[in-house]
Amino acid sequence: MKRLVIWSHGKDATPWGTKSRMLAETAKARGYEFEVLDYTDTVDPDERAERLKTLLADRRPSVLAGSSMGGYASLVASMGADVAGLFLVAPALYLPGYGTHMFDRLPAAVQVVHGWKDDVVPIDNSIRFARLHGASLMAIEGDHRLAGKAGTVASVFDMFLASLS
Repeated sequence: MKRLVIWSHGKDATPWGTKSRMLAETAKARGYEFEVLDYTDTVDPDERAERLKTLLADRRPSVLAGSSMGGYASLVASMGADVAGLFLVAPALYLPGYGTHMFDRLPAAVQVVHGWKDDVVPIDNSIRFARLHGASLMAIEGDHRLAGKAGTVASVFDMFLASLS
């Protein structure tokens, strides 16, 4: 059975942006299938998480990956699910209007990548999460979108997937 990565994009992003295309190439090189969810019909973070939870109920064990609001949706959906790992890029954590702020029953493998100059979701939120949950955190030079850093994010993703093998 082939392994699967499910990608959840951010609030204002498109399903197949630069990051998702680079991560898809990386996943495929590691023998994973790569599926992208389209959330462009909703900006509700908890609706996105519920949609992903419903999808997981019918799927094999997966790696969940997401950026910003998609990172939040992936994190919430992973709680208690049969998920092999969680890869979060500038995840929208501990923000007003998001229903979940306490996270438990997470997969053992959790990697966070966040930009030092993020002015949308403070990097301190990812530091707090990583500290509380023993997650790996890679802080890199960049803003919320990590513009121009897709190759760096893909390299961290590659190391993460290799660690799951």
